[in-house]
Amino acid sequence: MQRDSQAFLLDVVDAGEAILEDVRGLSLVDYCARRLIRSAVEREFILIGEALANLSRVDPALFAKIDHGRQIIGFRNKLSHDYAKVDHALVWGVIETYLPDLLETCRCLVKG
Repeated sequence: MQRDSQAFLLDVVDAGEAILEDVRGLSLVDYCARRLIRSAVEREFILIGEALANLSRVDPALFAKIDHGRQIIGFRNKLSHDYAKVDHALVWGVIETYLPDLLETCRCLVKG
């Protein structure tokens, strides 16, 4: 069964909420020191990027409403394919700077 655009948006929301839960109460130093947390966060970002890549194919008009959608997919590719060069401070910055807005946008798109 093919998944629809709403399912991909919900995947983004679920993965993003998991990231925020995983890092709640941590500092950048704590995050960098905890390999399993970093791995979990990176995996969830990979899921977000994959969900958005699928959304871009299934519903390009809806995907266009997501700010930085192509950059998020590129971030997923970097995490997946250039894993040895992941900058943990950059990932942390994405969590703090871009993830809340992405989640808000996707929640609104699910409702609307």
